[in-house]
Amino acid sequence: MSDQYCIDRLDVSVYTIPTDAPEADGTLAWDSTSIVVVEPHTRGGITGLGYAFGDTATGTLIRDMLASVVVGRDIRDTTAAWEAMVRSIRNLGRPGISSTAIAAVDIALWDTKARCADQPLFRVLGAARDAVPIYGSGGFTTYSEQRLVDQLAGWVGQGIPRVKMKIGTDRGASWQQDIERIGAVRAAIGADAELYVDANGAYDRTQGRRLGLRFAEEFGVSWFEEPVSSDDLTGLAQLREALPLDVTAGEYGYDLVYFERMLEAGAVDVLQADVGRCAGITEWLRVASTCAAHQTPLSAHCGQSLHAHVACVPPNLRHIEYFHDHARIDQIMFDGALTPIDGSLRPADDRPGLGLTLRRADAEPYRIA
Repeated sequence: MSDQYCIDRLDVSVYTIPTDAPEADGTLAWDSTSIVVVEPHTRGGITGLGYAFGDTATGTLIRDMLASVVVGRDIRDTTAAWEAMVRSIRNLGRPGISSTAIAAVDIALWDTKARCADQPLFRVLGAARDAVPIYGSGGFTTYSEQRLVDQLAGWVGQGIPRVKMKIGTDRGASWQQDIERIGAVRAAIGADAELYVDANGAYDRTQGRRLGLRFAEEFGVSWFEEPVSSDDLTGLAQLREALPLDVTAGEYGYDLVYFERMLEAGAVDVLQADVGRCAGITEWLRVASTCAAHQTPLSAHCGQSLHAHVACVPPNLRHIEYFHDHARIDQIMFDGALTPIDGSLRPADDRPGLGLTLRRADAEPYRIA
């Protein structure tokens, strides 16, 4: 190993950014988002950047366990570092915080590897395209109807031809309100824009089938995300067969086996995977390959700046979720955050790695660890 590629240390910091308004979906409410930033340093003087969305426990796990696993390794050996991290958390369990922590480090290592080569990450990974379609995502159940339609119609006006809103209000009890809000959005965005809805598992199978038919037939909804819990693979598969729209799920997947089970069950028309949850770029690309083997499209869940480069790789990638909260955090925290152009994100070809730089002075007021 050339000494210049040796990982000398790993810096970890955690920031919590309040939302710009109270937010909720069908099954959860929140008022802030935390981000765990990882910065590897090589002996050759290169510093990289990666992150994932998770709380202080995620940062603690990286500092106390994962840092010692990767320090001293060759930055170019990303797969070896990933395998070592996965082995190290065997007794902690793979889903949840462990996978999120591995993701933050893995993304940071890939970014640093690309910086050492002075290349944008999508070039190092081997891209199939140089831009990725997006859909605007927000439309929280806490929004007034006016704010809801203004946000989604605003994205359509900016050239994003597909938008998604939250439904399942009060865990499905206020389904009539869901119908009214969907109708208001369709009237605001026009007939040509694609309209997606996300219940976050708030409905039961009967509600999902009955409402899904109405959403498709009356409002032209083409994407029904988690109509029932993503753990209910049988229910998802039944709804997929019954409904004339795409039934989708997968954002809570933390390892390859989870996604394989979902695909084997025939549970989704489009699989979703989050690079910041499923243990980083190394595992996310395996998920993409598994989707390809099952002839199933893949969509990247949230974290648009994390996905912009890796999403250029799989030919079966449909789009990236351009999530309101994460777009706002990108602008607060980083230089180099991408702006949608004609409904797509195009990674910069003149910036190495992810193309992001942490704005420390702007981020510092939000630092909690």
